[in-house]
Amino acid sequence: MKTRWVTTAAAVMALAFAPAVTLAQQSSAPAAEKKTKVPSGDKKFIESAYQDNLAEVELGKLASERGTSDSVKKFGQRMVDDHGKANEELAKLAQDKGVSTPSGLDGRHQKLRDRLAKLSSSDFDRAYADEMLKGHRKDVKEFQRAADRGKDPEVKTYASKTLPVLQEHLKQAEDMHAQVKGSAKAAKK
Repeated sequence: MKTRWVTTAAAVMALAFAPAVTLAQQSSAPAAEKKTKVPSGDKKFIESAYQDNLAEVELGKLASERGTSDSVKKFGQRMVDDHGKANEELAKLAQDKGVSTPSGLDGRHQKLRDRLAKLSSSDFDRAYADEMLKGHRKDVKEFQRAADRGKDPEVKTYASKTLPVLQEHLKQAEDMHAQVKGSAKAAKK
């Protein structure tokens, strides 16, 4: 009889404390598990935009060092400044959303950087201008898509806020491209 009472009392206590144990386990869960799940399209956008920003900064540094035309040097420095700032904001957003970001360039961007680093003078300027024009056209489309169709409100806000800067970069890339191509034609005459 005494054994049954002890067993019953133990069972009642276990049931009484089970919710408290579960609550304690939940509150000590790692912060990453508490983060909001980001829709896959928004996650891909964050990862792609972060990688593109890294590349813009690296290529911008190269342009400010190796460029021969003043427009290439100035544009390169603007890329370092603007895309560096954009990536700081994006890194915080990624961290808040539990999305990991790379510490360096991916293979495709590293290959592009290496190719441009081998060029000099007007060859560098032309290749850099071509890449910036192509890259910013792509970026504007991706950011517009994320601003319009993104699911996560904070990702949409980041894309919407950054889009006008990228549109300005595209306009400047078009101007730089025309100037560099014009200089190349004049030099051939």
